[in-house]
Amino acid sequence: MSSRWRDVSVPLRSGMTHWPGNPPVRIERVQDMDRGAHSNVSLLSMGSHTGTHVDAPIHFLKSGKGVDAMPFEAANGPARVIEIRSPDVIGTAELLGRGIRRGERVLFKTRNSSRRRPYAAFTETFVYLSTEAGCELAARGVRTVGVDYLSVGGYHENGAEIHRVLLGAGIWIIEGLDLSGIAPGRYDLACLPLRIVNGDGAPARAMLRRRP
Repeated sequence: MSSRWRDVSVPLRSGMTHWPGNPPVRIERVQDMDRGAHSNVSLLSMGSHTGTHVDAPIHFLKSGKGVDAMPFEAANGPARVIEIRSPDVIGTAELLGRGIRRGERVLFKTRNSSRRRPYAAFTETFVYLSTEAGCELAARGVRTVGVDYLSVGGYHENGAEIHRVLLGAGIWIIEGLDLSGIAPGRYDLACLPLRIVNGDGAPARAMLRRRP
């Protein structure tokens, strides 16, 4: 793989996959030069946890920080993509022998990446992070956890619980990454969410570049 930057964020468009119960994505040209307007202007309507996005502590912690308070270092710097073979869950067994250390930014590539299409129907059976594995990551003091579907927690399992474990430990969460074309290994990560005041989350542009 070359050392060029690779975009691992999902393009936003109307009708794309979104979390059930969250606002659907609507991008509409409300001023159109083809209809006589002097410029093109679009209306953007979506939930704050749309596509590739960052979760802020206030998403599940009442007194938590908003996304505008995210330290630059949280999602920018060296990161590691770890491939997970389990078809169901990222458990503690999947973390053994990985040498995960304090301060790491860890991005998990699962089967979600191989079967996922950003505009396909939402699936309830995506691979998620177990609460036990989340506690282990918190104990190791990782800085950031990224996943390749819309939630770090399972749809029918531990959604709220795992968010509280990670966010409560000061771990920032990146969800909705597109790691389909990314091999396991060490990278430079650049990820910046929109600076929404006291936001519970925000869409983000995420990039990876292979480290020498």
